[in-house]
Parts: sequence; C-alpha cells; structure tokens
Amino acid sequence: MTNKEIPYKIYLDESEMPKAWYNLRADMKNKPAPLLNPETHDVMTAKDLAGVFCDELIKQELDDTTPYFEIPEEILKFYKMYRPAPLVRAYCLEEKLQTPAKIYYKFEGNNTSGSHKLNSAIAQAYYAKQQGLKGVTTETGAGQWGTALSMACSYFGLDCKVYMVKVSYEQKPFRREVMRTYGASVTPSPSMETEVGKKILAEHPGTTGSLGCAISEAVEKAVTTEGYRYVLGSVLNQVLLHQSVIGLETKAALDKYGVKADIIIGCAGGGSNLGGLISPFMGEKLRGEADYRIIAVEPASCPSFTRGKYAYDFCDTGMVCPLSKMYTLGSGFIPAPNHAGGLRYHGMSSTLSQLYDDGLMEATSVKQTEVFEAAEKFARIEGILPAPESAHAIKVAIDEAMKCKETGEEKTIVFGLTGTGYFDMFAYEKFHDGKMTDYVPTDEELQKSFEKLPKM
Repeated sequence: MTNKEIPYKIYLDESEMPKAWYNLRADMKNKPAPLLNPETHDVMTAKDLAGVFCDELIKQELDDTTPYFEIPEEILKFYKMYRPAPLVRAYCLEEKLQTPAKIYYKFEGNNTSGSHKLNSAIAQAYYAKQQGLKGVTTETGAGQWGTALSMACSYFGLDCKVYMVKVSYEQKPFRREVMRTYGASVTPSPSMETEVGKKILAEHPGTTGSLGCAISEAVEKAVTTEGYRYVLGSVLNQVLLHQSVIGLETKAALDKYGVKADIIIGCAGGGSNLGGLISPFMGEKLRGEADYRIIAVEPASCPSFTRGKYAYDFCDTGMVCPLSKMYTLGSGFIPAPNHAGGLRYHGMSSTLSQLYDDGLMEATSVKQTEVFEAAEKFARIEGILPAPESAHAIKVAIDEAMKCKETGEEKTIVFGLTGTGYFDMFAYEKFHDGKMTDYVPTDEELQKSFEKLPKM
C-alpha cells in the first residue's frame, strides 16, 4: 500500500474493538518473579492479598498462564464511549522533519480523564462493585489516574478516596478539581490522615512526596476502613492486562493497512502505558513470529530502568506493601519534583522488568527540558498539546526519525501518546519562562537508596 492510501487517522469499527484482554505473561518463558510477604518473604497467595485488593483482580494479578481474559459486557459498554481510540499517521511531523521514517501514534487522550488510565480504572471499579464494596482508595501522581478512577467510581456509584502526591496537588489544581467534580475526596500526600503519612513527614519534613508515599497512605486507608479495597493505576500485572486494549487496537489498525512496525516507543513510569502498548507486539516477539525494537523512555530524574537495580523491593515508601522484584531506585527514593508526575515512581512493573532483564526491550532516559522542547514542537506541528509523560515518547520518536534521515532508512515508528497536557499548563509556563531545570540524581544519592533495599 502506498502512503497516500493510509488515512491520517485510522479508526476501527466498534465490531473490531478487542473483546478480551491479552495476558502477555502467558507467552513469557521467564515469568515475572512472584510478590513476597514483606515480613516472612514467603510467596504471597490470594488469601494474603484479599484484604488489600478485590477478589477478581487478585485472580488476574496472579495468573501467568491464561492468555486471554474476556472483557465483561458492562466494561465493553463503557469502553465504547471513547474506544476504539485512533491511530494517527503523523504526516505533518514527518514532513517537517524531512525524514523517510513513517511515524504513527496511538492517541489515548480522547476521553474526559485525558489519558489511557480510564482503560483500567473502569475495570477495577467494576470488579469492586461486583464484590459489593462501598468504595476504593488509591494514589495518583500527575492526577491522571485519580481523575480516571473518580470517573469510573462515579459511574458505578462507589466512593473514591485519592491520595495525590503533594507536588502535583499544588502544581495541578485543575486536575484535582476534576476529581472532586466526580465525587472523589483528594488529599495531598504525605498527610497527617494516616500513621504512615505522619511517619514519612517526621522523617522528611517539607517533602514534596512521591508515588511511593501516596501508595502507603492509600493502602493503610483501605485496610483500616470496612468495605474498602485499594486499587492501583500502574505497575501491577492486572493493570497491564487491562491496558492491553491499547496495543491490541494499535496492532489491529496497523494490520488493517498492512503496516508492520519496526520501532515501538512508550513512556515508562510504573509501566501501565508501555506494557499495554507493546503487549501484542511483544507477544509475537516471544513466540518467534515477528521482531520489533521496543524502547522504554523514562525521566533522567527518576531512571528506574537505566540506573536502577534489579532486586526485590517494597512497592511503597512506607514499606507496608508486598515485595516485588523489579528495576528500582529504592522505595525510599523521592525523586525531584519534575513535571511528569506520572513517571515519578521509584520502581517498574515486574513484568516489564523481567522482559528488560531478558534483553527483549531497551530503555533510555531523557532530561525534562528536552522533553518539553519536543512537546512544544509536536503541539505546533500535529495540533495536540501532549501530557509531559507522553512527551518523553515523542522526544525519542523524533530522535529515531532523525536517525532515519541520516541513514536514509524508511523505518516505521509507533509511539504511545498517553494523554493531553491541558491540565499541565503550570509546567509549560515554567518551560516558557526559562525556569525549568534538569535535575539528575548523583550516583552517591542512588547508592544511599540502594543500601536500604531489603536484605533477601
């Protein structure tokens, strides 16, 4: 097929929307390491997790053999309000860069929450409702997950308690207000509402918080409040499962026009977007059916993959959650208050960590000012103001396209545009005013954090 035959936006029909989530772990020869009890170091069982997570979600979390999970009809009905999401051919960007590369991006910002997070939020809220719970607790970084969950809980009539990383709570008041519009209570974390919050504040007075801190508070609130469970927007296997709709739709759209990707790029914080985008492509790679170059992009200020240790670590700063084997900077690491709040997590999904350790994907880190330069360029050329998280993938997609310009190679690049940046204007203001800085942790800072990793 010629370039002219491929539309600017590739839409799937409702009938072509995925009817089942794909469980990438089923095709992994080396399975992700199991969660461990933080006290005994024994493998966590469904019974151990029952007081924290919803029952059906626990089954999904622990299942690494079932390749597909049927999507319940009520969730499919909700998905149809904003899915299938478009796969866009970036013709304007290609022309501006004068590159022979063909660039596509999967746009996940076409819903009120503004990001891909709604794909898992509605699933987790559905299972909580099915279990007869009163409500759920969670954490949020940039606020995208909290916004999505508040929407999902409102849809099913559930209470929603959100602990928002303090720096984002202050930088992104409008996203906070969207959560409240949908009925959620929003608390800046760390707070004095929980015992773990009080402890963190005592040890780190004036801290701007981290996702690890907020997770600790949300978990404590869930286990001490009758009728509540904790839900998480990234990192967990169940979340990557739900987010597989991104990759399944992307693959279906490419196949519809006979296009094969060469390079697939996604921003990486905890792994929800990246894991969802790459799932069917990585599945083909694992089965030996096709090969792809897969690149995870993370902030230089929080470089879990590129500078972290592959080890068992706590998923939260308060050290109350299970131990997960992952690429980590240490649960006590509190990253600089950069503007990509959704990427400020100290660790990475155990599934993605295993794939990375097996050499099946690569990773790179980029500085904040470079990211916003790419975001601004993209907005001016393609007409979408990207979220700071998404702009990490944009930056590397542009870099790869320019390499093609140098070599003359006509590679096909696909990246995930996770959401819009209309609630991130404080960050854009800092960039435009020349007040944005590039903080990169020193080896000494990271080593201090590594020294506190659990002794296994």
